[in-house]
Amino acid sequence: MNKNIVALFVLTSAIFASDWTSYKDAMELQKKNAKPIMVEITSSHCGYCQKMDRAVFENKDMRKWLEDRFILVKLDSRNDNVPSMLDYDVTPTFFFIKSGKVIKKIPSSWNIEDFKSLTKDIK
Repeated sequence: MNKNIVALFVLTSAIFASDWTSYKDAMELQKKNAKPIMVEITSSHCGYCQKMDRAVFENKDMRKWLEDRFILVKLDSRNDNVPSMLDYDVTPTFFFIKSGKVIKKIPSSWNIEDFKSLTKDIK
């Protein structure tokens, strides 16, 4: 039974992880697309990041809502090259980028309703 649970977790994680775009690809996509880039700075040891993944990003309706509005990028603070313009103190921190400039920064973990409220006016 435990092996089945682990396999299901790995499969679910792989499905949701595959929807994130690399930072480099997002910058290229934005040249052809008017959507802002949403970059999440995360860390594999961050409990708040994991909580937000489960509560917000794994929710099918919220995920669609975000994908309709943003090009989604996830950068691990320990393993990925985080651009120097993305100055953060906590994980998760969300940056919204348009034309190479940060237009909004949102630190911390949120539930669906609050995160939607914080991001709904970003264009």
